[in-house]
Amino acid sequence: MKKVNIFLDSSALIAGIISEIGAAHVLLQLGETQDIVLMVSELVIEETIRSVARKSPENLEDVQTEIKKARINIHPDPSDEEIQANLYLIDDRDDVPVLLAAMKAKVDYLATHDRKHFLDNPKAAEKAGIKIGTPSDVLAWIRENLNS
Repeated sequence: MKKVNIFLDSSALIAGIISEIGAAHVLLQLGETQDIVLMVSELVIEETIRSVARKSPENLEDVQTEIKKARINIHPDPSDEEIQANLYLIDDRDDVPVLLAAMKAKVDYLATHDRKHFLDNPKAAEKAGIKIGTPSDVLAWIRENLNS
């Protein structure tokens, strides 16, 4: 099986950093062992730092440490023009740059815990042409594809 490329939004990245159990943390471990390629955008890093500083400041130092340890590739954010041209992709304008960054990175899967804007909106995955699911969904998909 070729290496899979997984894009983490801030909710998945935060979950993987803060909790040492759970599928998001397993994805970080798979990135560390280079079994998969993990990707984020600059905006995801900013959102993660801002959210961790507010909700779990004791884990703030872990953000950069985990990004390095998991060998996460940081992709540039899409331009304002690209965002404006692609507002049709997803209902929440704030999520357009995340979805566009994942698309431009040519990922196999976008991992998120954002039910409202991503998980309960199957049209977003269809329009983007990528799979979108929880970190658990991503792990199940990886397991299925290991056997094929």
